[in-house]
Amino acid sequence: MLRQVKPKNARTKRVMDKREPKVVEGAKIALFLRGNATSQLVVDALHDLYALKKPFAVNFQKKNPILPFEDSSSLEFFSEKNDAGLAVCATHNKKRPHNLAWIRFFDYHVLDMIELGIVDYKPISSFHTVPIVPGTKPMMLFQGPSFDSHPVFRHVKSLFLDFFRGEPIQKLDSAGLSYVIVVSAGEASDDETQALPKVNFRVYSTKLLKSNTNLPRVELEEMGPRLDFSIRRVQAAQADVLGEALKKPKTQEPKTKKNVDVDLVGNKVGRVHVDQQDLSNLQTRKMKGLKRSAAEEEEEEEESEVEDEDVVSDVE
Repeated sequence: MLRQVKPKNARTKRVMDKREPKVVEGAKIALFLRGNATSQLVVDALHDLYALKKPFAVNFQKKNPILPFEDSSSLEFFSEKNDAGLAVCATHNKKRPHNLAWIRFFDYHVLDMIELGIVDYKPISSFHTVPIVPGTKPMMLFQGPSFDSHPVFRHVKSLFLDFFRGEPIQKLDSAGLSYVIVVSAGEASDDETQALPKVNFRVYSTKLLKSNTNLPRVELEEMGPRLDFSIRRVQAAQADVLGEALKKPKTQEPKTKKNVDVDLVGNKVGRVHVDQQDLSNLQTRKMKGLKRSAAEEEEEEEESEVEDEDVVSDVE
């Protein structure tokens, strides 16, 4: 842990105030690290992921003796030094070739980790598309039922959403939706002996074309990187630490109103209580088409008279 120091000037105080916890957190800084042994493939993949994350990223060019699952002290040191909440560590060895360890921090301590091995890779340089504007927020799409049912794939979904979410915004122009990240996977089996399906990571640029409506016609073109991951080691967050990390401040909790709820889509739904009503005397609209003719009224009167005579005879 870094020692706590008192600010000696205004500049140091501004830096320390910037690191203080906030009600609405901004984009998380991600560290891109290299282990002692790396391959050119995993270094190129790390560079492409860094291009997607810029400017909220710090790229380390030198190698570091980091083993995320064995010793996390170095990761926590770098996290506190750079005020980073995320990290990606690239390693390569015979047992786990072309390896990327995705780490998430809470209070500068490792919260959870997942290790993904690169099975197939095609860099951004292989695609002839317009480069990404740094700081652009991507659209995220997860295809496959496993991302909602299987715990490991729910972990992958949560980590990717946290990694690429960017700055919180209130309004967004359609022209700012310049690319889409699509993460897909097959259906995972509950049998632990069977291998988990691969995670396919694709990035597409959007083209807004003219249409006959007010909304533009959208076409997708792959822009890279194209990555296929195999899931290796997973370290889930501890229940008590996760509960502390997900705790919301009281200022962000919505104020509850009586008989007013919000559904899953975000629409406000109200509940109104009324007394029991007698609908027999309800005045309805009189329509000419529903008015009975004189012949029908005479038939009804004759029928009612016959029924009355039958009742009188039965009584006698």
